[in-house]
Amino acid sequence: MIDLKLIEEKPEYVKEALAKKGWDFNPEPLLALFKERRALLKEVEANKAEQNKLSNSVPQIKKEGGNVQEIFAKVKELAAQNKAKEQRLEEVKKEIQAQVEVLPNMPDPDLAAGGKENNTPVYSFGKKPTFDGFKPKDHVELAESLGLIDYKRAAKISGSGTWLYTGLGAQLEWALLNYFISTHIADGYTMILPPHILNEDSGFTAGQFPKFKEDVFWLEGSEPRKFILPTAETALVNIHRNEILSEDDLPKKYFAYTPCYRKEAGSYRTEERGMIRGYQFDKVEMVQYTTDDGSDKAFDELVEKAKRLLEGLGLCYQLDKLAAGDCSHSMARTYDIEVWIPSMGIYKEVSSVSNARDYQARRGMIRYKDKEGKVHFCHTLNGSGLATSRVFPALLEQNQQADGSVIIPEVLRPFMGGLSVLKPIK
Repeated sequence: MIDLKLIEEKPEYVKEALAKKGWDFNPEPLLALFKERRALLKEVEANKAEQNKLSNSVPQIKKEGGNVQEIFAKVKELAAQNKAKEQRLEEVKKEIQAQVEVLPNMPDPDLAAGGKENNTPVYSFGKKPTFDGFKPKDHVELAESLGLIDYKRAAKISGSGTWLYTGLGAQLEWALLNYFISTHIADGYTMILPPHILNEDSGFTAGQFPKFKEDVFWLEGSEPRKFILPTAETALVNIHRNEILSEDDLPKKYFAYTPCYRKEAGSYRTEERGMIRGYQFDKVEMVQYTTDDGSDKAFDELVEKAKRLLEGLGLCYQLDKLAAGDCSHSMARTYDIEVWIPSMGIYKEVSSVSNARDYQARRGMIRYKDKEGKVHFCHTLNGSGLATSRVFPALLEQNQQADGSVIIPEVLRPFMGGLSVLKPIK
């Protein structure tokens, strides 16, 4: 959530920043509410002070033989006035909350305005593979010819937008996850296996609610309402909700493996068939909690970690700096790591590394105390490390051979029982 003080003191600055995300923010209604809140607070405090003054005068008036009933009547009248003012004050606070909680995070100043058309490639790795002497297959053909994925039976037992790993396909998926997990553990990150069913407060803290409430799968009949996590980030950024951490304990570095469940799937465009987009996919997610002056360093670290994972696999990819309008609702800054999919002739995202600054921490009251005892909001960052549903297709397509086989990257072979080549089934 955006700092209310910043909106009040620099409304035009906030308006211009949000405009870079394509958000038409008019600060005037909020400024009017801020003004009313200040006036009500002043009146309520003055009223209470007067009540206290009158109540404190009762013993002296009694001692002097005066009539205290007038005092009691006045105190009662002031209390009634205050009750109405306090009720309106609560209403104003709720109105402010309702208007502010839907606002997106402000983008970092160095980001270009506009949408994905203004994204900027900042790094690339590897050469796009060429296939001399044979016509390359797409990942769907390869997965079926190698006996890795059963799309038809997945559709039978679940529906479109799903797939079923089988045999060596399941082993390859698990090898990817093991490779990611072992790398994060070696880097000193704490592994978490979070619950997949979360409460509504978790979605609010992550910044997905209230704007994106309809993009998740809700559990019908649950009370309080619960939903299935769309990404492990939603769980990880809530671990320290409503806590005050010590500066000495930061940064905190977590990662989690979970399936991810999202309603956005279901594209039936030819180029997005197979595993490119689905309702459920596997992902290893990284999250850091940092001090406000440590978040830039953490961002660079997360980007480098995601890059290193793809480079370990030997896959051709590029790194994009996203324009403000292409950053997600909660994020101030995002770099996308996109792997090359030969059959599509484009790069597809396998990791987004983002810095939320203090946006999520304000929503979830996630704070830390510095060495002088002053309390600050944490900064939270997240990055996929990595999502497999596009790494898997890229691995198959980029490493395919003329005989229909696929070379397994060396880093995965220890998790595949030493197997180095996937061969077509007979």
